[in-house]
Order: sequence, then structure tokens, then C-alpha cells
Amino acid sequence: MSAALEDFIPAVRWLRAYRRADFAGDLTAGVITAILLIPQAMAYSVLAGLPPEIGLYASIAPPMLYALFGSSRALAVGPVAVASLMVAVAVGAVAVPGTAEYYAAALILALMIGLILLVLGIARLGFVANFLSHPVMAGFTSAAAIVIAISQLKHLLGLSPPRTESVDGVLLYIASHLGDANLAAIAIGAGSIFLLLMSRRYLEAGLAWLPLPRAMLKAGAKAGPLFVVAAMTALAATLNLEQAVGLNVVGAIPAGLPPLTVPDFAWERWLELAPSAALIALVSFVESVAIAQFLASKRRQKIDVNRELTGLGIANIGAAFTGGSPVCGGFSRSAVNFSAGANTQLAAIVTASLIALSVVFFTPLFYHLPLAVLGAIVIVAVLGLVDVTSFRRSWAYSKSDAAAWAATFAVVIARGIEAGIAIGVVVSIALFLWRSSRPHIAIVGRLGDTEHFRNVERHRVRTCSHVLAIRVDESLFFANARYIETYLLTAVADRPKVTDVVLICSAVNAIDSSALESLENIITDLNNAAVTFHLAEVKGPVMDKLEKVGFLKHLGSGKVFLSTHDAFIDLNCA
Repeated sequence: MSAALEDFIPAVRWLRAYRRADFAGDLTAGVITAILLIPQAMAYSVLAGLPPEIGLYASIAPPMLYALFGSSRALAVGPVAVASLMVAVAVGAVAVPGTAEYYAAALILALMIGLILLVLGIARLGFVANFLSHPVMAGFTSAAAIVIAISQLKHLLGLSPPRTESVDGVLLYIASHLGDANLAAIAIGAGSIFLLLMSRRYLEAGLAWLPLPRAMLKAGAKAGPLFVVAAMTALAATLNLEQAVGLNVVGAIPAGLPPLTVPDFAWERWLELAPSAALIALVSFVESVAIAQFLASKRRQKIDVNRELTGLGIANIGAAFTGGSPVCGGFSRSAVNFSAGANTQLAAIVTASLIALSVVFFTPLFYHLPLAVLGAIVIVAVLGLVDVTSFRRSWAYSKSDAAAWAATFAVVIARGIEAGIAIGVVVSIALFLWRSSRPHIAIVGRLGDTEHFRNVERHRVRTCSHVLAIRVDESLFFANARYIETYLLTAVADRPKVTDVVLICSAVNAIDSSALESLENIITDLNNAAVTFHLAEVKGPVMDKLEKVGFLKHLGSGKVFLSTHDAFIDLNCA
């Protein structure tokens, strides 16, 4: 019963083993992460087209639920930039921002994302994340960061462009309405960006005089956004910039804990949002797991990928029923949480508790917070997501991976988030199939007097005129069966002295039905040419299947050798 409870609620495990010595780190990390998360949550909520308080609501119940059901000890769950942009695109396609219908659709989206992740977790389908390769994710996040930054220019300029999902539409509107820009918004936005960048670079050194551990100072330096929020809010309130110059501010935020909400179950709306929910769930999961695995490796810990699906799913379901927007793990705040000394998910519970206190007692303090400041926070936060280095490395290492990066990037910019991800996945799978359809094939010979065999084109080796040894560095399946068949028969035709062919299967992990038929055709064609076909270094599971279908009967006088060396000895090619 105890083991079953721990499997269902992983928090039971770390709660039972909790040490008093861990509390100081958890408390410190929880406080510092809350300081970072409060301005971020409001900024990302605005990015999603929702009121600022929705981001705060999403930072209370969801992190607590993840703390109970997730497997990472340091992952900080809440609204993030890329997912918020995807929410804005998805919900904006079915409702007008600022309306009750828009908010209702956002709740439905959070519930759908949660259910998708939960079902995948229960079914142990964490492998679906593999369909988003690193080049696709890098190209997607780089393009999304640019789209996000451009979307926030309206706040920095004090403009209100009509809703458009295209980058060029936003830029054209801004270019034609620069004369209407609010100078106060420009000044506050530019000043906020400057201060945020400076705090990133110098705040840690400025706090060095405090008698605190270095790790705590480093994490505390991440609190720059809250300092900027406080300073700019005080400035706007003191000068009454909302009334004096029409500066756009957050305005009144309802005080009190998040209300209990029940998402609409209108079937038509669910169908409209289903494709977006699936994509957001997949991206959120990939991003969260990457962060969780990176942080866990630093302490020689491990995470359960399927448990992450379950934890994130329950967190999003919790968001849907507590008035919040979709959530996932955020890199910056997770890194801060980790650096500040988080030992367990108690740190996340501390963070959520502090945010709950802030929405109960301190929301009036955010009334004069300029939207330009939130825009600046988002822009500075996403600057690090533009990863051009990954494209350069991909280009140098694999042109096909670079093509997937470029295709995803270009389509996200030109056609939008969902189209970009879809194209990236399609391109990645297509390139994989193309590479697999043309596997590396090597004719090998003996290396000196050893039992090692290497590619004749790369090494000085000894071969025999009557034996052709060929190694295929790929599993044999329908996509490459015909290519391998053509290559092998052509190689034999070019060598009239060959009487024996040895197919080395050291890299063959599987042979499907199409490839099996091709092998049978090869044997028939070679027998007609008085050439005997042999196999060498066949793996156990592959051999089991070949024996099961009686394939070895097709070999005739051909043999199956344990090693290539044995084949050369038996065929008088020592």
C-alpha cells in the first residue's frame, strides 16, 4: 500500500525522507523564486491576452499540484513565454481578447492540455516528445522569441494595433503609427529594458557586500525584474502618468484567492481548440522535461518522464479549475530555484504560498504598473531564446538538421506557431526517412593480421578476390530494402571473381518483412550467378525472427557465422 501511494503521489517519498537541514534551502529558494515569478506571471499573462491576475492565479494551485505529483525537485511550474504566445494564438482564433468568451476559451485550453498530458502519462507515452527534435525545438523557440518580442512593441510604444497573428502586420501597423506613440511609454519601456539588462550583469556584484552565501547572492540577483517593477510603478503613481499623459497601466486587480472555475464543456469549442491543445501540450512537455533533466543531472538525481507528464497534466487541470492559464516548467525561474538552494518541491509550495499572499493583500500596489514594464520584462526574458549558435553547429555537423531548424524558423515567422511546429516535425521525419533509405554501406577487409575488419576506403586492409564482405550500418526495413538490394547486386556484378558474399549484420537491430523479401530476392539472384550468400554477426533477437519464419532454409549452402573473422577462415580467406 505504501509503495502504491508513493507511485501515485511521488511527494510522499520526499516528505517521508525530508530533513530539517533541507528547510533553509527550500525556504530561501521559495522566497527568491516568488520574487522573480510575480512580475513574470503578470507579464506572460498579458502576453497571452489575459488580465495580469490570471498569471498570478496560475502560479498558486498548479505549482502546488505539480509539487505533489511531479518527479523533479527543482522544476518551477507556471506561465512561460512561448506557451503564453501559443495560448494567445490559439484562443485568439476563436474569441476576442478581453472578453469573457476569451477567458472561458483559455480555461478550456488549460483543461484540454492537462487531460492530454495526464492521459499520455498514464499510458506511459513519454516517447512522443521525441518527435520534436532538438533542431526543430531550437528553430521554433528562436522564431517564437522574435515573434514574442515584436508582439510586445505595442506596449513599449503605447499603441493599440488591431489583432493580427502575422509579424509583418504588426510591423506595418507600428511603422504607420509611430507618430501616435506615447513618449512616456517609450521612456519607461526603454528605461526598464536598460535596468533589466544592467541588473542581469551587475546586480550580483552590487549585492556582494551582503553577508550571504554566494549561491544565494547569485539567485537574489535574479530579482531585478521586481525591483524594476517597484521603481517604475512608484514613478507612474507619483507623476500620475495614467491621467497626465494617457500611459497604459495594469489597473485594478481583484484582491483575494483565485476563484473556483468550471470550464465550458461546449463540444464545438473543444474541437476548435483540440489541435492547439495537443501542440501546446507537446511543446510544454518537451521544454519542462529538458529543464528538469538538466537540473537533475547536476545533483545526480533522476526524473521519471512519464511522471512528469502526469504532474504537468494535473497542474494544468488545476489551473483550469482555479482560474489560471496553461502552465509548464520555466527555465529561468527553475534555474533560480535550483541556484537558491531548492532541495525538494517544498520550495515550490513556499513560492505558491507567497504569491497567494500577494494576491490577497498586495494587488492594489500593482494598479499603476505600466504595461510598458511588463512588455520590457517579456522582451528581455526571451532574448536568450534566440539560439543562432545551434543553427551554425547544425549546419557544420548535419545539413539536414540545419534544414529542419531553418524550415521551422521560417514558417513560424511567416505563417505562425502551429504551422511552424507542424512543418518542423514533417521535415524532421522526412529527412530521417531519407537518411534511413540510403544507409551507410561499407565493403570491408581484414586490418593487418588482426580479427578486426574495416572499410576498404578508410583503411589499408587485406581482402580476397573471391569473397565480398559488406557491412550495412542500419536496420533493414521497407525504406532502404531496395537500395541495399541494388547496391549489393551491383557490387557483385562489378567483381566477376566473387564466389561468396558475406553480409555483416553487426549494426542491424531489426529486419522487417519488406527487407526480408529483399534478402530472399538477393539470395535467388546470387544463386543464379553461382554466388553463395552468407550472414555474419547477426544479433540474437534478429536471428530468432529469421529462424521463426524459416529464412535460414533460403540460404541453401550459405552459412551464418558468429563473426566476420570466422567467415574469412571458413571461406579460405585468411
